[in-house]
Amino acid sequence: MGTVQDNDFELIKRFLDGEEVAFNLIVKKYQKKIYWHARQMLGNHLEADEVTQEVLIVLFNKLKSFNFNSSLYTWIYKIVSTRSLNQIRKRQIQKFFSIDSADNDYELKESHDIVEDYSNKEKLERVEKILQKIPPKQREIFIMRNYDQLSYEEIAKITGKSVGGLKANYFHALKKVLELSNEK
Repeated sequence: MGTVQDNDFELIKRFLDGEEVAFNLIVKKYQKKIYWHARQMLGNHLEADEVTQEVLIVLFNKLKSFNFNSSLYTWIYKIVSTRSLNQIRKRQIQKFFSIDSADNDYELKESHDIVEDYSNKEKLERVEKILQKIPPKQREIFIMRNYDQLSYEEIAKITGKSVGGLKANYFHALKKVLELSNEK
């Protein structure tokens, strides 16, 4: 049985040979990971969904330029991170020029346990608000370490930053998250 990377490379080659089903398999494998990485970066369902769609379009159009020097996972996360950071910048510009902005982008999913849903929604909103208060680069590292469970070496490949710099950013992010989570 091949490695995940070998399997991804095989899917890419099949797609490049004209087999569109291979692209669908790539999407099925990575779409949720793309969404949740964007969601943690942005703290917003609609923006994360938009970024996910953009990333999938980029994948479809740019997969032919994939150079097989890194894993597909690394390449995708680099695209997601870049698109998410661009969205944050866009949001900041819009906020600067906007007269009013409504923050009603949280949805409560249908469920049989309304109390649990409310509790989960509150926790998610609290975490997302805390993450939005730390600088985007620190947020990115924090999310990659804690939510995506990537090693510093994997994050270094994705971001192009040094492992030492990443550790420093993570330390500052963690310190800030802990401080903010203790505030009432």
